[in-house]
Amino acid sequence: MSISFMQIIGLLKENALGIMMALALGPMAVWVARRMRLVDIPGSASHKLHHLPTPLAGGIVLALSLILLIPLFHLWQKPISTLLAAATIVFLFGLWDDAKGLSAPQKLAGQILASILLIASDVSVRFLGGFPIPFLSDKMITVLNWGVTIFWFVGITNAFNLVDSMDGLAIGIGGIAFAFFMGMALVAQQISLANFSAVCLGICIGLYFFNVSPARLFLGDAGAQTLGFILAAVAMIYTPENLPQGSSWFVPIMVLGIPIFDTTLVVISRLRRHKSIFSADQSHTYHRLVALGVDPNRAVVTIHLGSLALSLLAFIALSLTPWLATTIFGVVLCAGLVALFLLGRRTSQS
Repeated sequence: MSISFMQIIGLLKENALGIMMALALGPMAVWVARRMRLVDIPGSASHKLHHLPTPLAGGIVLALSLILLIPLFHLWQKPISTLLAAATIVFLFGLWDDAKGLSAPQKLAGQILASILLIASDVSVRFLGGFPIPFLSDKMITVLNWGVTIFWFVGITNAFNLVDSMDGLAIGIGGIAFAFFMGMALVAQQISLANFSAVCLGICIGLYFFNVSPARLFLGDAGAQTLGFILAAVAMIYTPENLPQGSSWFVPIMVLGIPIFDTTLVVISRLRRHKSIFSADQSHTYHRLVALGVDPNRAVVTIHLGSLALSLLAFIALSLTPWLATTIFGVVLCAGLVALFLLGRRTSQS
């Protein structure tokens, strides 16, 4: 279907207002975070290397911006409304974690609850039902689809929380992902999803201004987890009906490939050192690049460029035959495995 000039203008307007809203709310959110004692103290953990107490205000900016902008652009309809209701659960648990500290099972409970809400609203993967599987009934396949859906939501939510290891890193990756989902949803004529992604892109750009080094606010668990959960849901809702599934099923994996890669690297590193996968350390991609001699700011830019490159490849794959698209995904997957091996080997002592 063709893309109209007015649709593009609408996306630009939503993006611009998202930027302005985040910029306007930033100082107020910082004040609120300080009043609520949502402040990250330097040296309170071994991996916290910042120099000044920093408000955990990113989640507040994200939540308030969406509350004000979604009604303005008349985006309060399914599945966006259900997405936001589920994201609210993740935000509240994240805010609770920022304020008091939650155990891993408690945080996981909130993420699973939010995932179940989306599944109940028919936001779920269905690729296991596209072909017959021996010894599995339709009900069993449905349950498997639900399990994969929960794994995806919980995995991406925590992946963004983990990749938030340096100023501007997670919010930059989120902005790049929203930009591509905006474009791909527009091409697929999922206009509501494109408009929602444009709003979120604007908020990410505005937040980046406060979160870039030296950061005036951190995303905190409320910000990073909510950002990751929203992106996981947007990726699930994105369904290009006019394209073969063989050329599109892996697109969300590639667009969100950097957080997935970083989480895999961190989990493998901690398991190898017999540490809990929930324990914080400096085994992230960013820390490993710095350990290899890359300037900290250039390390962030390098990771952002990697995210941009993966998203571009995913966008290109959409226009290819399933065989060529799958080949690209296979090459990317092999390259990722090589990078995991090299980074893990060169910096295994991190």
